[in-house]
Amino acid sequence: MARAPVAVPLQTGIKAIDSFTPIGRGQRELILGDRQTGKTALAVDAIINQKNTGVICIYCAIAQRGTAIARVVDNLKKYDVMKNTIVVAASGDETAGMQYIAPYAATAIGEYFMEKGKDVLVVYDDLTAHARAYRELSLLLRRPPGREAFPGDIFYIHSRLLERSTRLKPEFGGGSLTALPIVETEAQNMSAYIPTNIISITDGQIYLSSPMFQKGILPAIDTGRSVSRVGGDAQLPAYSALVGPLKLAFSQFEELESFAKFRSHLDAETERQLKRGRAIRAVMQQKQFAPVPVVEQIAILFATTEGLLDNVADDMREKAYRAIASLMKTKHRDTTDAILHREKLTPERKKALAEDIRSALINEHVVTAKQV
Repeated sequence: MARAPVAVPLQTGIKAIDSFTPIGRGQRELILGDRQTGKTALAVDAIINQKNTGVICIYCAIAQRGTAIARVVDNLKKYDVMKNTIVVAASGDETAGMQYIAPYAATAIGEYFMEKGKDVLVVYDDLTAHARAYRELSLLLRRPPGREAFPGDIFYIHSRLLERSTRLKPEFGGGSLTALPIVETEAQNMSAYIPTNIISITDGQIYLSSPMFQKGILPAIDTGRSVSRVGGDAQLPAYSALVGPLKLAFSQFEELESFAKFRSHLDAETERQLKRGRAIRAVMQQKQFAPVPVVEQIAILFATTEGLLDNVADDMREKAYRAIASLMKTKHRDTTDAILHREKLTPERKKALAEDIRSALINEHVVTAKQV
């Protein structure tokens, strides 16, 4: 009875997440993928983006190597977010009992702040290791092993942990606890026991693809397999109008791209769709530790839907994004305020913004007048 619907977005600063799989405050969004696909990097970027937002972050490391935990802490210190971040660590050297209890300790800390009306983000890195620690304890206690030797209540212990994440009603303080559990898959097998368990508990998942990671497409988010079941309700309205056409164009592009490999001559419409799809894929790529503010994301996505970035060369993309960001800070302060106040982009604002972006790209010599 104390819980409220998820209605406020939690911006991660990652374009592919904030647009295609948005996260709301109080949501549980799973991050899963094989080893070394950038799962922790994604979570750390989300924590870094909470700087100066008032969100308290808790990073819970379970059975990680000491060097890996130290690297995460160093990055959090480097980007000056340790003043609003708590690290709860039970490294691989700790006993199975300590590894088992670590996420519950992190959640208890998070609930303390949530009940004081604060917004909290908890990252569990990772629940696969937590399940193994619990299996070790259970087998030592001679509990009957079930599927993959995990005890029968493994689903229950994870659901009990993740069900603590919520948004409270204003009369109960209005705080929220957002969970980003991480799960490691083997050979891209999402249907293994622990991944399917946690997929069924959470409100969506962000799937990181090994083939995309190997091709250098970073972050390696597979938009086809990723979903957010409640975050769309919290997403800023300015995103919603842009994301639909982008998703449709990108899914069509992925289909076309696989067929285009076998054909030497393509008609003009197919070429146009391929060019738009490549532009969308390039826009969704992003370096680590470089979160993009909300207004800049929306302006870049708008430019992509308008086709203004279709002819931008790969080595000129960063320059194009900087030109758009500068334009939003100087000439379009009213549009910036409208976006942040949950207003949709009006046709007049869209027309003015498109013209100004076109002029900015030409003035910066990113594209020629003929190309836009």
